[in-house]
Amino acid sequence: MKNEDVAKIYSKYVMNTYTRMPLSLAKGKGSRVWDLEQNEYLDFFPGWGVSVLGHCPPKVVSHIKDQVKKIIHVSNNYYNHLQARIGKMLIKITRIEGKAFFCNSGAEANESAFKLARAYGKGEKYKIITMQNSFHGRTLGCIAATGQEKYKEGFEPIVPGFLHAPFNDIEAVKKTIDNETVAVMLELIQGEGGINVADVDFVKELRKICDNKNLLLIIDEVQSGMGRTGEWFSYQHYGITPDIITIAKGIAGGLPMGVMIAKDKIADCFKPGMHASTFGGSPLVSKAALGVIDTIMKKKLLKNTREMGEYLKSCLIELKNKYVIIKEVRGIGLMIGVEVEEKGKEIFDLCFKKKLLINLTHGNILRIMPAINVSKKEINKAINILNQVFEEVVK
Repeated sequence: MKNEDVAKIYSKYVMNTYTRMPLSLAKGKGSRVWDLEQNEYLDFFPGWGVSVLGHCPPKVVSHIKDQVKKIIHVSNNYYNHLQARIGKMLIKITRIEGKAFFCNSGAEANESAFKLARAYGKGEKYKIITMQNSFHGRTLGCIAATGQEKYKEGFEPIVPGFLHAPFNDIEAVKKTIDNETVAVMLELIQGEGGINVADVDFVKELRKICDNKNLLLIIDEVQSGMGRTGEWFSYQHYGITPDIITIAKGIAGGLPMGVMIAKDKIADCFKPGMHASTFGGSPLVSKAALGVIDTIMKKKLLKNTREMGEYLKSCLIELKNKYVIIKEVRGIGLMIGVEVEEKGKEIFDLCFKKKLLINLTHGNILRIMPAINVSKKEINKAINILNQVFEEVVK
């Protein structure tokens, strides 16, 4: 079977909800992937950040193989020792004195945070302020929270209770708060929004405001968590502790897992029966997640992310100095955006043609997020391809 054969089957049997490249991946190892026709690609945007350790990381694979022979799924009406272990581990690495709720995706984790915030508000406070240009998921609640109008079109009426303030504008946030506000939510690095990074002063002042007004500070770590920025979570760069965080994507090495973590006094607002997720935190995904955390710790991948992130960024800045079409290079760790003046789609397509997989958002921002165990050799290969692409585009 060839790539085009799969595309034909999709056109007949699968809903057209994605813009797909003419590629069917059949195998992956680390930062390399192969399609059905045995073409090899360098993957610098693996699974939208899901494959944080690259494809088929050995420890995760061995954990999955071991667990699938024992028990795959149990009801959350019973205790699950693996969920208990991953819960304890997450509390340790988040450094939040609280509790975890397990689900299957970032959108579910964010929906859980919305519900918990409203439960905390006790029917008197329910409004949640989010940031313009944010992205929080595809459910009805999540598109209401998302600060981009294009994701809401066609799905009106929008769920009420969400207001949007300009990113990095503390005065605008203050003006948006009223007596019905219960929380402020943001991504510290807006991924889908274009790798926009929150200012340190903005974040620290926001924490103070939330403390003074008894508001919850919710940090969406769905894309920026699990070592992506060189710390376990992006808020750890800012010297603050959020009240609630949401985690997904890279946490289980490719298997579906979402987590919401809240401080104890907030977590206790949920009582039995108030919220649930049938598949959340199953033995299989919990064992995989333990493999991810174990690998990051033992392989010292937070250090690797910081070092390779600095190296990748420096290489991209060299390209910026060489090609005037590049406006800005920004990001933290291995979550980097390259903003170009024009020809974003052409650059993206040429990278694909030369077998480098990256992402394009907003039409002019190249999103580059390789696995956190990426090597300098792999970065050099990617930079070489990007250099060739920019040379062609500029000519």
